Amino acid sequence: MGMGEGWKVWANGIAYGLEKGSASVPYALLAHYQKLKLSDTEAMLLIQLLAFRQLEMKDFPAMEEIEQRMGATPSVVASAMRRLMKEGWLSIDEVTDPQGVRAERYNLTGMYHKLSVCLAEDTAAQRQKERNAVEEETEAIEDQQRNLFVVFEKEFARPLSPMECETISGWLDQDGYPDELIRLALKEAVFAGKVHFRYIDRILLEWSRNRVKNAQDVKAYTQRFRGNK
Repeated sequence: MGMGEGWKVWANGIAYGLEKGSASVPYALLAHYQKLKLSDTEAMLLIQLLAFRQLEMKDFPAMEEIEQRMGATPSVVASAMRRLMKEGWLSIDEVTDPQGVRAERYNLTGMYHKLSVCLAEDTAAQRQKERNAVEEETEAIEDQQRNLFVVFEKEFARPLSPMECETISGWLDQDGYPDELIRLALKEAVFAGKVHFRYIDRILLEWSRNRVKNAQDVKAYTQRFRGNK
């Protein structure tokens, strides 16, 4: 078969498949069936029942049809069907049409319910994870602030006022100064004998203007500044 003929056969196959239509399968079933402890066979059985209903209008396909479609033995299909019914994934309803003819159909409400619960639990778990991350970050920031307050109180030899605590918080939260940089600015103020917040704030502002961001930058900047004096 030439390349052109092969392409034509492939295209015809695709066209035939598209003519037959497509079945809508809940993404949650494909994504979470293993988490929900379904076997490949059980998940495929549910998918086949969806396909029979949507494309062939068969609400109660014969077991032989299911077995043939899945390429599975009667015992395998029967075992999967029993477990799905036992676990509440599907049930069988008796229905009567307008002419009074009784029939049976597979009811997949249980499947949709289980998938909904699974998605709700996943969403709740994700939100809790996000909340925990926010709480951990908040606790880390609070620990950082508490530690800085202790360092400042030690150097000032007195408790900090509410305004001073707010200033430190502002350096961290609003100005974005690293904890390390604030400690070094305090150290510089002590070295200069000017232990007050206004002087420390001027140091931080000066460092920010000169792109001083860490201890190494501070060392280089200080040496250059003092060397030019």
